[in-house]
Amino acid sequence: MKKKVWALLLTAALTLAALTGCGGTSAPSDSGGGTSSDGTYKAALLIAGTLGDKSFWDSANEGLAALKAELGDAFDYKVEQMGGGAADQANYEPTILDYCDSGEYDLIITGSFTMVDALTSAVEQFPDQKFILFDEAYDFEANGNPDNLYNILFKQNEVSYLVGAEAALMSQTGAICFLGGMAGKVINDFLVGYIQGAKDANPDIKVAVSMVGNYEDSAKGKDLSLAMYNAGADCGFNVAGSAGMGLLEAAKETGKLAFGVDSDQASLLPDYAPYIPTSALKNVGNALYIALKQDIAGELAYGTQAYFGFSEGGVNLVKDAHYEEMVPEEIRTAVDDLEAKISAGEIEVYSSSTMSTEEIETLKASVALQ
Repeated sequence: MKKKVWALLLTAALTLAALTGCGGTSAPSDSGGGTSSDGTYKAALLIAGTLGDKSFWDSANEGLAALKAELGDAFDYKVEQMGGGAADQANYEPTILDYCDSGEYDLIITGSFTMVDALTSAVEQFPDQKFILFDEAYDFEANGNPDNLYNILFKQNEVSYLVGAEAALMSQTGAICFLGGMAGKVINDFLVGYIQGAKDANPDIKVAVSMVGNYEDSAKGKDLSLAMYNAGADCGFNVAGSAGMGLLEAAKETGKLAFGVDSDQASLLPDYAPYIPTSALKNVGNALYIALKQDIAGELAYGTQAYFGFSEGGVNLVKDAHYEEMVPEEIRTAVDDLEAKISAGEIEVYSSSTMSTEEIETLKASVALQ
């Protein structure tokens, strides 16, 4: 399955310029390409968390590791694990400024909404340094349309729609649940797609929703998840980074189901695999792999945003032998049909980027598990 996704994304790389949109010129910036003085292209990945989450950050690292394996000495990278707690955030800006000041890196990469303020400061102070921000929209216009930043976004609402539909179809109780990290644009995008897919599959479905308040506290994630399972939900979806392990633990403890996120969690966590029908992949590593290849070739369109959904190979469900064993054929067929309709534009999936806070709250209330 992974080989197919890589092939699709490499094909997408050839046409990515056509997919870039708002935020600046659609032509590649003159700052693209080049290598450090020793002939090796060097990148730094600054993580607002830690590796080992079996999810989001590990996916990002895998993309750079794959490029290193392919290019050998021509490419090198460093990962800075900054931590994701509230106390860690004060160090984000000094850390990224130190990396800029070193002058060692052709490209500095970071992701998530918690890095936006620190990144904005770095972009302004170091106009000759190149940056990538992934998984959070950057307001180019409000920040002077910088031409040294490339913004990667994902249509996570599309794959979340499928998870919602599949959870609703597999539920025996008519109630499912959602565990998020923090209620921001990206997590809400997952949430509204999940609810829409569930309602389309079963108009009477109920959806319990809990937010951990961070992406680190798996113990709290477990407590919240146990409460939702004990209230009647029998299928859950974790979108909470390391804290999402709590939902997987709760599913195992109660014998319920839990969908994985960002990485193939059934494969990575074999002890929990019997409770994970599939995982919603946000192909962060693959998108970074494509962007780095383009930048090395001097073709990355700085000053723009690129969106990756089903059609662009940026998101997908894991559909392997494990999936086929856990999910009945008629449900798999229904999910395939929904995916095809989304890709063809026949289903328009809700997005938090076009919904007000009131609209999101109304949607949640319409399926609330009392």
